[in-house]
Amino acid sequence: MIGLLLKLKHRLPFVWRGIEVSNSVLFGLMHSRQITASARRCLETNMLDGFRFCLLDDGHSHDVSEFLSRQPEKRTEFFKPHSFDLQTVSRLARDPAFLMFGAFRDDALVGYFFLRCFWNKKCFVGRFIDQDWEGRGIGRVMNDILYNTAWNTGFRCMTTISRHNHAVIRSHANNPSSHVLGDLPNDYMLVELVRPGSGKSGTAPVQDRVGAD
Repeated sequence: MIGLLLKLKHRLPFVWRGIEVSNSVLFGLMHSRQITASARRCLETNMLDGFRFCLLDDGHSHDVSEFLSRQPEKRTEFFKPHSFDLQTVSRLARDPAFLMFGAFRDDALVGYFFLRCFWNKKCFVGRFIDQDWEGRGIGRVMNDILYNTAWNTGFRCMTTISRHNHAVIRSHANNPSSHVLGDLPNDYMLVELVRPGSGKSGTAPVQDRVGAD
């Protein structure tokens, strides 16, 4: 099912847009208040000195669009959760099923992360950190916020990873929560992040089987 949705998203965007609209309505009615409250609680308990993490709204759309658009193409080769133009970012910021978060240093946006949620209690996570601010623990806090927001509301937490994105694969290989559920088209893996001690697991831990290019 997830492979089909990904094909629709990339090959038939007008069909995908209809699915998005229907999902947003159902999610808004069924889960929006609960998961937003969970996100706020996680933001209060997961912090990093010198940085501020918060939910984003439409008022931040210009900052998010500019932040993503200025990134070198090489760094966003495997990070394409949505278009980076202002219109798309603004639409998603108003979508109850798409929770946007930001990491700030003073007033500057240095990291962007999100939960793309579905009414059937599955969600997909994604995050991106500005190159100048990597290696400072921002990604760990992002993960803690995303994963626990999902887990604490009974959502399954997933992501898709290209087998050619070796840096991310190695990162997930060291993450005991990451388990491969299966393969997707175009050399992508479907990975679930499971709460430690839950007794759940996928088919295998994440491993870099391709090797460096």
